Amino acid sequence: MAVRKAAKIVVVGSINMDLIARGERIPRPGETIVGGGFRTVPGGKGANQAVASARLGANVKIIGRVGTDAFGDLLLENLGRAGVDASAVGRDAEEASGIALIMIDDAAQNSILVAPGANMRLTPAHVEAAEAVIAAADVLLVQLEIMPETVLRAAELAHAHGVQVVLNPAPARPLPAGLPSLINVLIPNEYEAALLTGAPAGSVEEAKAAAQMLLALGPQTVIITLGGRGSLLAQAGSSQHFPAFKITPVDTTAAGDAFVGSFATALAEGAILEEAVRWGNAAGALAATRLGAQPSLPYRKEVEELLQ
Repeated sequence: MAVRKAAKIVVVGSINMDLIARGERIPRPGETIVGGGFRTVPGGKGANQAVASARLGANVKIIGRVGTDAFGDLLLENLGRAGVDASAVGRDAEEASGIALIMIDDAAQNSILVAPGANMRLTPAHVEAAEAVIAAADVLLVQLEIMPETVLRAAELAHAHGVQVVLNPAPARPLPAGLPSLINVLIPNEYEAALLTGAPAGSVEEAKAAAQMLLALGPQTVIITLGGRGSLLAQAGSSQHFPAFKITPVDTTAAGDAFVGSFATALAEGAILEEAVRWGNAAGALAATRLGAQPSLPYRKEVEELLQ
């Protein structure tokens, strides 16, 4: 896809440090097993999607909150190196920076526990203070790793200024009242879609039905990501399945964030929805071939090469 215009994206979301351990399998409750390697890697859905967009050439600003601890220092340094404007990220002296404990098994599947820390102290007032930043964007990206009322306020401000709102409803939880009607594009995975609808969404046919149920809540467009089965794009009364690229997965952490960031960048550049979904599929596939969250996020040239 040729660049149509410089994409301006604002992310309101979480910034975490990921503590990653690998093992043959993920322990059962009460069980201790001896694993393999351990890494400390910057993550958080908000930061991941911001870095994913920046690596694809977007002009990205993030609104968030970290602690005054060493992790907070490292997280801000990392965002700067990635080309993300973190000037609207506050430092919280009363809460630690957010962390995620991630276990990965030999099949590249993961289990994640998040301790959100300072992320949960990002308030609607912080978002209101950055209203001019949101108003200048093409796309607002939000997730659910921060307080629901903060997500809602960010979407309200974006909607008021004619900025497209893309919501990745992760981790899965009920949406705040009034939020769905403000969403231009809702991007859940199969598990999040199932929680929001009460219906299964694992197969393509199930995802088609779940997507129509989600559209009835208010968003204009729904995209359900299906891992190795690709993704489904749906609007009222219609849907289209996009098969996944053939890859050998190593770690699926942040593959969904790569999809969302890539999709949002293409959308902000003026791509049609179908083209933007293919971009998301390509970025998600590339991310799944590498270990870690932000280290796995692909650059524009890699995505373009895979699409070709």
